Amino acid sequence: MTFTTLTILIIILFVVGYFFIAIESVTKINKAAIALLMFVGCWTLFMLDPLQYPAVTDLIPKFTGNVAQTVSSIIETHLGSTATTLFFLMGAMTIVELVDQNGGFNFVRDALHTTSKRTLMWRIAFLTFFFSAILDNLTTSIVMIMILRKLVSEKRDRLYYAALIVIAANSGGAFSPIGDVTTIMLWNKGVITAPGVIKEIFIPSLVSMLIPAYILSLHLKGTLTFKASQAATVQANEFTAMQRKTIFFLGVGGLIFVPIFKTITHLPPFVGILLVLGLLWVVTEVFYAQLKEKEEKGAMQKRVTNMLRRIDLDTIFFFLGILMAVACLETIGVLHALGRGLDVTFEGNHYLVTGIIGVLSSIVDNVPLVAGCMGMYPLEAAGDMAIDGVFWQLLAYCAGVGGSMLIIGSAAGVVVMGLEKVTFGWYLKNASWIAFVGYLAGIIVYWLEKSVIGL
Repeated sequence: MTFTTLTILIIILFVVGYFFIAIESVTKINKAAIALLMFVGCWTLFMLDPLQYPAVTDLIPKFTGNVAQTVSSIIETHLGSTATTLFFLMGAMTIVELVDQNGGFNFVRDALHTTSKRTLMWRIAFLTFFFSAILDNLTTSIVMIMILRKLVSEKRDRLYYAALIVIAANSGGAFSPIGDVTTIMLWNKGVITAPGVIKEIFIPSLVSMLIPAYILSLHLKGTLTFKASQAATVQANEFTAMQRKTIFFLGVGGLIFVPIFKTITHLPPFVGILLVLGLLWVVTEVFYAQLKEKEEKGAMQKRVTNMLRRIDLDTIFFFLGILMAVACLETIGVLHALGRGLDVTFEGNHYLVTGIIGVLSSIVDNVPLVAGCMGMYPLEAAGDMAIDGVFWQLLAYCAGVGGSMLIIGSAAGVVVMGLEKVTFGWYLKNASWIAFVGYLAGIIVYWLEKSVIGL
């Protein structure tokens, strides 16, 4: 692919936007504002000469030569894909907050109870890792950050715990066919199987979490003032114990049911999330209707309608801007050309190709990268490109775990960045290299599995 002047300008705008997001702590300009400008700027430049891109010319006949309608259709398609992520995020955040406000996660806080900062680090690491494989890395990150806020009061310590949550959530999602969007894509495509990816990626994923957890734990010494003693008294007395348990099982059980719902209905995950939210909303409204007037005043703050007003729109707009800017790069063919270039440069070495794809997934969204790889590389009957072959399994691992190297490299990182206000610069300085060490260690372990052990 020959990059035209317009394509180069779009790439430059994208890189400059990422730079300003990276120095948000210096400029004090909200990253959501920069992301929105990136989104609009990239697509505005695109409109200067859209006919030079096959994505437009291939669709022109469908719209009888109308360029504006063709481009609008492309943008709306990408916006629809982005909206599914945003609605999933909003629904999951509301469900988790509702369960938490009604004391649903008290048992998790009790399980994490310790005054040792390092012990708490390890408990959070393992809980996040295995939760992510069952729920997904995005939902798990939301749950764990909500719990973390109740446990740790000191901001500095909480940043290290938040970084670990990002790393552990992405590592846990990589070995599960339902733990990450990219593994779901590969699983649905039929290039990996559930038993195969769990058997061969579990240990590399675990190693990619354990090593960063150990390094991060070295930053935490002494004891902490455990907030669970205070948080356990969540004002959930308006409901009976049975009602609180009902809310918990509907909320958490519903989140676990989402991937099952997707498998049964083949509907997008956000539909399952909205089903759970709607059901939980109805049930809690029935409970509120049974309260006495005095009790109802205290419960009003915990109603879904009130929680929806507290949704972090900064995070939502940031997600919108980043994903739509990346969609523009996908439309102009940059991501596809990048993947093809890697294949030519490192022909035959799938460890290097997938390893670099993993690094790139920390910079741009891993979904279009994986989608591009699925389109570029054909499924073969035997060898690295066969079902559960080295390439596809490494792609699942690298695209998932690689996103931990930058705070904006994964859905889990973006939501933690928004909820816990982790700056790009702080994560880059204190956590990126740690995540990279774990990432490489996991690849080495996978190589040992295939080359030495012979799995």
